[in-house]
Amino acid sequence: MSKHRVSRRQFLSYTLTGVGGFMAAGMLMPMVRFAVDPVLRAEESGSFTPTKQKVDELTSKPVRVDFTFKQKDAWYESEVTSTAWVYKDDNGKIMALSPVCKHLGCTVGWNTSKEHPNQFFCPCHYGRYEKDGTNIPGTPPLAPLDEYPYKEKGGYLYLGQAKPRKEA
Repeated sequence: MSKHRVSRRQFLSYTLTGVGGFMAAGMLMPMVRFAVDPVLRAEESGSFTPTKQKVDELTSKPVRVDFTFKQKDAWYESEVTSTAWVYKDDNGKIMALSPVCKHLGCTVGWNTSKEHPNQFFCPCHYGRYEKDGTNIPGTPPLAPLDEYPYKEKGGYLYLGQAKPRKEA
């Protein structure tokens, strides 16, 4: 038997501290799990969103294609409508470009500037892009427009998540 004796007061103090600690942990663990679980949950990536655009109707002229997808931010889910400028290049390859200007995030339009026809134009700070999305030197944007990966399914265009392009 140990020579160190524990008084009744110390025993009660140790016991109440231990029980209080277990109770606090029991209350805090569900709250911590609720706050952290949505962040740690793996979301599917690389999914493609269907659009109403038929692939065989695409020409060399960029057309605005709107599409809607569900976005999940932690535990809040919402429907988001996004846009792409889509056309076929000279080789028949589909190009799907983001309309978000790389300067300050304004929306670019196709062929909307009378001084600079057949270019993407940003009205906020007069940024300009070539038809292939390459930024024109001497204008505010410092990078080309982002590009959407795409695939064709059942004759319709499906778009993925926009990805930055490297300058040519």
